[in-house]
Amino acid sequence: MANIVELNPVDYVTVGTIGPKGQRTFHLQAGKDNRVVSFTIEKEQARGLAEAIKELLEDIDERDDTVTEADFSVLDMDLREPIEPMFRISQMGLAYEADDNMIVLIAQEFMPSSLVDEDEDADDLDEFSFLDDDGEDPGVARMWCTREQMKALSLHAIDIVKSGRPDAKQNGRIIYYWT
Repeated sequence: MANIVELNPVDYVTVGTIGPKGQRTFHLQAGKDNRVVSFTIEKEQARGLAEAIKELLEDIDERDDTVTEADFSVLDMDLREPIEPMFRISQMGLAYEADDNMIVLIAQEFMPSSLVDEDEDADDLDEFSFLDDDGEDPGVARMWCTREQMKALSLHAIDIVKSGRPDAKQNGRIIYYWT
């Protein structure tokens, strides 16, 4: 049985980091009432999420002839304690619920086990197993957010990603220069 988290709607959603530049751990976090859920993500996932949200909001705004704004004076984008990740995210998706004017952020848990049953023919789609070694489905979180919350998340995530090392290509390595 999969661990399913449903926050409908969230009170807040944010991305933040813990640790010094070059060694930061990225977290996606959301909360509803007194419940705080945190997930570990990769830096590139944070960047990709921000870009996907931006594109989705541009499409919605164009279709509805609106402009989605983020008021940071009323939105607190800091991580909240406790920061105890439920799981590491492997993939995320976005959906727009037009009737409620909400965007759903769906996050799925990373499962380190094999995705292919080696006893089956590789050409058969039934061979894929998305269960872990114990037969458990990956955890899933669905976070229902306003367009304004998602706009703020997108802008904030880009700022967090950019606030790392000046040259991300260094990736913690020593760069040698010859003259």
